[in-house]
Amino acid sequence: MEFKVGDAAIVLPSLHVTIIAIIITIFLVRWSKQLETGRFKVFFYFLLSAYIAPIYSRSTEEDVFELWIPLGFIVIFFYMFLSKTKHPSKIKASILGLCIALYQLVIIY
Repeated sequence: MEFKVGDAAIVLPSLHVTIIAIIITIFLVRWSKQLETGRFKVFFYFLLSAYIAPIYSRSTEEDVFELWIPLGFIVIFFYMFLSKTKHPSKIKASILGLCIALYQLVIIY
C-alpha cells in the first residue's frame, strides 16, 4: 500500500504481511504476560529463532546456489535443551520464530 503525502509517500507492506505481523505481536504480548520476570525475553527468543543464515554457497556461470538453514532456532533449541528452566511461553515464541524462518526460506527458494 502506498499513501502519497505531497511529494513524499508512505509505503506499507502488503496486507497479508501486516495482518501476520499484528497476529504475531498479539501472541507475543500474551505470552510475555505469562512470565513472572523478564517479559521482554519472549521477544528475544522469537527474534533470535527467526534468524536464517547461509551455510553453503556455490557459484556457477549461470547462477549462485546458497543453502540456508534456520540457524537462530537451532541455537535457541540447544540453549533451551541444556537449560534447566523451560517455560512454555519461551518454547512457543521460539516455535513461532521457526515458522517465520521457514516462511523466509520458502520466499528464498
